[in-house]
Amino acid sequence: MSAARTAAALAALGAGALAAAATIDDLDVEKQRGRYSLEAYARLDATPESIYSVLTDFDDNAYSRISRAYKESRYLEPAADGAPLVYTRMEGCLLWHCMTLERTERLETREPSWIKSTALPEESNFKHATSEWLLEPDGDGTLMTYKVELEPDFFVPPVIGPWYLKRTLSQGGLRAVTRIERLARELDGRPNEPLPPLSSRARSAQ
Repeated sequence: MSAARTAAALAALGAGALAAAATIDDLDVEKQRGRYSLEAYARLDATPESIYSVLTDFDDNAYSRISRAYKESRYLEPAADGAPLVYTRMEGCLLWHCMTLERTERLETREPSWIKSTALPEESNFKHATSEWLLEPDGDGTLMTYKVELEPDFFVPPVIGPWYLKRTLSQGGLRAVTRIERLARELDGRPNEPLPPLSSRARSAQ
């Protein structure tokens, strides 16, 4: 595993050209006082309902279909107030420095247009972590806004800064979005074209 995988994992907590291709229209990454912020905008050729179903499917490590960095994803027993709780575990290495990214998160949803997760710090290795998905119909597709804030509770090598994360996501993030689109298109009953072969650099960012 490489630095690209670590960067992709931090940002993807947020990744080929297809006949019906997803596109990332804008991507911004910032870091302030140890907290990373990511905001991305994409268009997917699938319905909001199916994309919502893909993004809320955590059982049986379903998130590994989106990124190989995910080693575990599953629903937990709901919180005392009935709110859904999910657990995810991601892995990545930078040279000799490897890390495991664990989050137990509380889910808030408005089907099929909005998903927000908030990490429980006492059950995660993040001091702060939130992610938010907004899904808006756009013709026969969907405009997707993705926002994430992360403050790790572990050492992050200085090389992994906003510029590095943005470069990595520009290379690997589209593939993750494409996988979300493909899974959603299957639920929509729409055909998918074969994925093109991965370059060695793209494989390292999986």
